[in-house]
Amino acid sequence: MENTFAIIKPDAVKAGYSGKIIDRIEHEGFTILGMKKVQLTKAQVEHFYAIHKARSFFGEMVDFMLSGPVIIMVLQRENAIKAWRDLMGATDPAKAEPNTLRKLYGANVGSNATHGSDAPETAREEVAYFFPELA
Repeated sequence: MENTFAIIKPDAVKAGYSGKIIDRIEHEGFTILGMKKVQLTKAQVEHFYAIHKARSFFGEMVDFMLSGPVIIMVLQRENAIKAWRDLMGATDPAKAEPNTLRKLYGANVGSNATHGSDAPETAREEVAYFFPELA
């Protein structure tokens, strides 16, 4: 079994899609080991997305992630990282496969409904940052 970190972003929470996304997560065979609805702080967002600090979109991304509450989760199943990324779909909802979460609930590259860890090391770091009790 593998763990991954997931976020339902402010756009999807505000639009009322959280329940549908969580239902889909469970129907796709994930176990939700931890889940919290939180309002992230600027320090948390800047730390979390530090890898993108030099990019032109960093400020906009920080503002977006501060625009409302998010739901953070630790998901578990076999090949959880790949399975979650496949379920989310492409970063750009316009390019995402049909029936993926971003195709169904994302508006654009910036407001794309969900986040997921991209590798085992990233998943461990993200889980430890937000769910130290599960690390």
